[in-house]
Amino acid sequence: MKRLFQNSVSLFVIVIVLLLLIPLEPFVLDILFIINISVSLIILLITMNIKESLEFSIFPSLLLITTLFRLGLNVSSTRLILSKAGQAGEVIAAFGSFVLQGNVVVGTIIFIIIVLVQFIVISKGAERVAEVAARFTLDAMPGKQMAIDADLNSGLISEEDAKIRRYKIQKEADFYGAMDGATKIVKGDAIMSIIITVINFIAGVIIGLVQSGMGFSEVLQIYSIATIGDGLVSQIPALLISTATGMIVTRAVSDGSLNTDVARQFLAQPQALLMGGGIVGLISVIPGMPTIPLILTAAMLLSLGYFARKNMTLAIAQEAQTMEVQDAAPAATEEDFYKDVNNIYPLLTVEPIEMEFGFSLIPLVDDAGGGKLINRIVIFRRQYAQDMGFVIPSIRLRDSAALNPNQYSIKIKGEQIASGEILVDYYLAIEPNELAGEVDGIDTIEPAYGIPSKWILPENKELAEIYGYTVIDPLSVMLTHMSEVVAQHAYELLSRTEVLQLIENVKHSIPELVEEAFPNIISYSSFQKILSNLLKEGVPIKDLVTIIECIVESSASTKDLDIITENIRVALKRTITRKFCESGQMKVITLDAELEKVIVSSMAKSEQGIYLSLSPEVLQKVLMQVAENVKKFNDISLKPVILTSHVVRVYFYRLIEQFYPNVSVISFNEIANNVQIQSIGNIVL
Repeated sequence: MKRLFQNSVSLFVIVIVLLLLIPLEPFVLDILFIINISVSLIILLITMNIKESLEFSIFPSLLLITTLFRLGLNVSSTRLILSKAGQAGEVIAAFGSFVLQGNVVVGTIIFIIIVLVQFIVISKGAERVAEVAARFTLDAMPGKQMAIDADLNSGLISEEDAKIRRYKIQKEADFYGAMDGATKIVKGDAIMSIIITVINFIAGVIIGLVQSGMGFSEVLQIYSIATIGDGLVSQIPALLISTATGMIVTRAVSDGSLNTDVARQFLAQPQALLMGGGIVGLISVIPGMPTIPLILTAAMLLSLGYFARKNMTLAIAQEAQTMEVQDAAPAATEEDFYKDVNNIYPLLTVEPIEMEFGFSLIPLVDDAGGGKLINRIVIFRRQYAQDMGFVIPSIRLRDSAALNPNQYSIKIKGEQIASGEILVDYYLAIEPNELAGEVDGIDTIEPAYGIPSKWILPENKELAEIYGYTVIDPLSVMLTHMSEVVAQHAYELLSRTEVLQLIENVKHSIPELVEEAFPNIISYSSFQKILSNLLKEGVPIKDLVTIIECIVESSASTKDLDIITENIRVALKRTITRKFCESGQMKVITLDAELEKVIVSSMAKSEQGIYLSLSPEVLQKVLMQVAENVKKFNDISLKPVILTSHVVRVYFYRLIEQFYPNVSVISFNEIANNVQIQSIGNIVL
């Protein structure tokens, strides 16, 4: 029984198709006509009571089913009308007799008017509204998606809320697209009803005159009642469905059901009701006008307007009284507010990433005013996740009166990491190595990379590009600075929650690997430390499967996280090579073999691990040579890379990272076999 109920719609559609083939008794046809009218009425009432279209998302499919049902009934009734001399059931006879009222001409005209109203007014209007709604819904999708991303990045909504809103937008677009096609079915149904009615009448008259031998007046009386009754029985449900179609595609601007909206919005305009009642009352004194109906209508409108204005005045008075009470109440002081210890805890929240802006930079950030920063941040977060395998937390944007108007600052976990100043109405021109000409501007330093630059006027942009400058708009300057800062400190932003989410993603595809590794072989905190080490040196953690597999293999011989990290780097050598390789070549600075021997001999072990105990003279000499060799990379616009042996790599990196954080240190084992290494410098003792 339960399975039968679950498949009831499918069975109903099959029955509808059978109606086109199987003759029905008039009694059965009467029941089906009543069901058709009832279902159409229920659908109309549902569309009037829903708050938004997606609450009745099955409507397009339902529209097709009800249309097919009506056509099936039309075919069955036509078979009875033509085969049983117009005896097609009591419902058709009752509708035909009621409309004709003994006058075939008047009844026929009324029927034609109903059909034309259905076809020209309602069906045509619903079709146009559905077409426009579908087009505008699809056009608005990108903007709605960007608004969701902006709210997500600014912290106004959660990831789950964003998913729900994106799903709703997609469903809305699918719904209106389906409605655009479904309204064509309504239009075709109206046309088909007219054709069937004409066929019934003409064929019935021919059959009555030729086969039955009845007189013309008798034939006309019998078949006109049957034909018009059949047409009305199909057209009234069609009219209800067409009206429901128009209702459901116009629910986009409604906040509640149609009944609620009409009552609220009409009663919100008492002045219009009072004026309307007064005008109708004046019309009642015109000679020849029906006085009593006009006076009753005027009295009803005046009464509605009076009570609506009275309720509105009462609501305004209550609101004013509430405001007076609030104003009279003593304002809570800051000290009183923080007497409640629960009000202090929100002050302890530290945002992972914050950007603060001076007053002049707000137009770049304000999404409502055309600012593009939020959209660009969305693109950056997506691209960084694809490249590095790590989703950057939401970036909190806020204005600050403590900053200069053209200044911005970037904070990581509540502390300012970097700041800069940009001129909104200018372009930043970065100077090339060899200038072809000078451009007037305000000298400055590019904030992300520290390159000498100039702020130039927009009219000098083309000239600067001709002279070889790299010209950047202010928003790109600020976004580049922010992205560099975030990338440098990504390892600090990797929280335990994010690590667990990354593990969960791997678990969906390879659950056995995750179960083997966590927490038996490695703890979550140690795994977080390894990922942080990789991110700190700019190594992507996207290939988590390889990382976890390498941890499982390495843990059999060591528990040292540094050694495990180095083994992971070797396993990811193609990824590391790709970051520093250009056209099959990698330009590097090498370490002298004697220097590496000194480094190995200076390794000392403590409770915190292995460290280098180089003498100050050796350390100073190494750092000076690193500085000299790094300058060579500035000339070729590449990131500095120092190549060492596998044994000393991690310790040499820790030696120089506080002095040269932008210098990458890799080992020979981390370079793919098909890469040609070119040394452009050597660090010696």
